[in-house]
Amino acid sequence: MTIGNLARKEQRESRKAKAIFDEKAPLLPKRQEEDVGFDEFPGASFTGAVFNLSTTIIGAGIMALPATMKMLGLGLGIAMIIFMAVLTDASIEMLLKFSRARRLTSYGGLMGDAFGKYGRTFLQICVVINNIGVLIVYMIIIGDVLSGTTSSGVHHAGVLEGWFGDHWWNGRTFILFVTTLCIFSPLACFKRIDSLRYTSALSVALAVVFLVITVGIFIMKLISGGIMMPRLLPDVSDLPSFFNVFTVVPVLVTAYICHYNVHSIDNELEDSMQIKGVVRTSLALCSSVYIMTSLFGFLLFGDATLDDVLANFDTNLGIPYGSLLNDAVRVSYAAHLMFVFPVVFFPLRLNLDGLIFPSSRPLVLNNCRFALISIGLIALIFIGANFIPSIWDAFQFTGATAAVCLGFIFPAAITLRDNYSIATKKNKILAVFMIVLAVFSNLVAIYSDAYALIMKSPSPRE
Repeated sequence: MTIGNLARKEQRESRKAKAIFDEKAPLLPKRQEEDVGFDEFPGASFTGAVFNLSTTIIGAGIMALPATMKMLGLGLGIAMIIFMAVLTDASIEMLLKFSRARRLTSYGGLMGDAFGKYGRTFLQICVVINNIGVLIVYMIIIGDVLSGTTSSGVHHAGVLEGWFGDHWWNGRTFILFVTTLCIFSPLACFKRIDSLRYTSALSVALAVVFLVITVGIFIMKLISGGIMMPRLLPDVSDLPSFFNVFTVVPVLVTAYICHYNVHSIDNELEDSMQIKGVVRTSLALCSSVYIMTSLFGFLLFGDATLDDVLANFDTNLGIPYGSLLNDAVRVSYAAHLMFVFPVVFFPLRLNLDGLIFPSSRPLVLNNCRFALISIGLIALIFIGANFIPSIWDAFQFTGATAAVCLGFIFPAAITLRDNYSIATKKNKILAVFMIVLAVFSNLVAIYSDAYALIMKSPSPRE
């Protein structure tokens, strides 16, 4: 036996011991090759892990980033995107540091170790609230893109309606039913997140396709002289405009939330020492996509950039083949969200199972429980997307709050708790900063959303 073989054997034994140590944690996504008979599974590759984590990060939020450029200006906006990537890397490093100290293999196990069963339960509730809200919003967007939507009495035709006209088979409910049955349900059946590496790669590729088309449109408009000089800094003229700048903070804070999937991806890696490289590579990839999308989206539409830049592609671009390019952008983005869906669904199912069956055997070992929870969640998301159109407003409160808890408040709280005295002074100062930033962003989000709802509501005298 060679030295290399001995090293690999020790590595496998080390990871096996790591998995067994925290086997009672309800969030534990144990390696299925050790527990479900997947002996032939050698471990996830670095590339597959990067695509899965990147897909977790890049979701619907990417379409709101060009609007942050409109508020902050290009210079400050790009700087904030980079800053939040660095801060996210630091928060994930906190989770991994304390997980390694106790050889814990799940976010829930880590919260349980630091704050007991109530801490673990609170984390699970936040994951369930956040991910259900995110997935319902994804499905709403897919329905809007393919079947169209009506807002303020104005109908925006969907791609299928524009191609084939208005028919029963391209109506919103039927399209979402077919999408759920043919795409979401099969992809939700995988018990290993590494099994989604190819769809995750395709999802990232589709986000890049959207970016490439946007850059192409920008170049065509630049040649024709249709691009104005962008602002580099915020346009602040009075006190209301100053406070309005802070409304972009929640978007930036939640842009990189992926913490609930880090342990699941780490558990399946062939070499657990690669997880830091996976995280940093994913953050670098997503930051590049974010910066390019924000930059060219804002350059393309300027001060006319809408909160959801996808809506800007529902208008006449004033260039040759503009209608075709509009459809290409919308279809690629809808397909991107379809492939993001199962990656976000994976931790949702694990955490809901931990809430309902905290003392049961791992979910992957019980096919009946696995199927029932999967079907129930998919049905709930489908119903929400079809019959609760105001879900946007509801989950601007719950989703944003749960997301910042998962991304910053919980990692910072674990660091400040420091049960094993391994946190440095720098770690604790950073943890305090994260909590202050998260609380501030939540207050801004709640205030701005509540104010917007009040302004939308008709006066009783009207």
